[in-house]
Amino acid sequence: MNGNVGPVLLTTETYRELFTALATCAAGLTGLLFVAISVSPREGRPAQPAVIHHIRAASALVAFTNALVVSLFGLVPGNSAGKAAIAVGAVGILFTAASVRSIVTSRDVSAKQALRQAGLITLLLAAFGAELGCGIGVTINRTAVFGPELLGDVLITMLLIGIARAWELVGARDTGILSSLAVLVGRSPDPDESGGQSRPTSGPSSRATPPPE
Repeated sequence: MNGNVGPVLLTTETYRELFTALATCAAGLTGLLFVAISVSPREGRPAQPAVIHHIRAASALVAFTNALVVSLFGLVPGNSAGKAAIAVGAVGILFTAASVRSIVTSRDVSAKQALRQAGLITLLLAAFGAELGCGIGVTINRTAVFGPELLGDVLITMLLIGIARAWELVGARDTGILSSLAVLVGRSPDPDESGGQSRPTSGPSSRATPPPE
C-alpha cells in the first residue's frame, strides 16, 4: 500500500462504481441547478432576503461540485481521492464561514431569519468538516474513523444537501423537520420558511374582487 489507501479507492471495483455513480449524479444535478437558478427570481422573495436566496443557491452549487470533484479525481488512475477531498472540504468550510458573515452583517436579515439558517450552517460545517477529515485520513492512511466508507457517505450526503437547497431555491415547500412537524400539528409554516410563498386562506378575504365597471 506504500502508506496510502488512495490506490485502494482506485483499484477496488466497488469504489470505482460508487465514484462513477456519484460523478454522474453530481454532473446532472449541477446542470439542473443552473436551470433552476435561471428561472427563479434573483432578488429573493418578499419574506426572504436576497442574501439568503443567494446563499441557498451557492450552497447547492458547492455541495454538488464537491461531490463531483472528489469523484472525478478518485477515478483518475494514480490519483488519491483524499487530496481532492482535503481541497474541496477546506473550500467548503471557508464558504460556510463567509455565508455566516454575510447573514450576520446583512441589514435585510432579521434575527429570526438568521436563526433559521443555523440548521443549514451546522449541516454544511458537519459535512465539509467530515469531508476534510476523511481526506486527511485517506491520505495519511489513518482510516479507523475517517476512512473510505465515511467519505462515500459524506459525498452522498453532499448530493442530498444540494437537492434540498435547490428545492428551497425554486420556492417549493421546505423539507425540514420543523416545517414537517408544523404541518402535522396543523400549523402552517411561516412564509419565509417555504421560500416566501404563503397559501391564501379560504374565505371571502381570499376571493378576488372584480374591478369596478
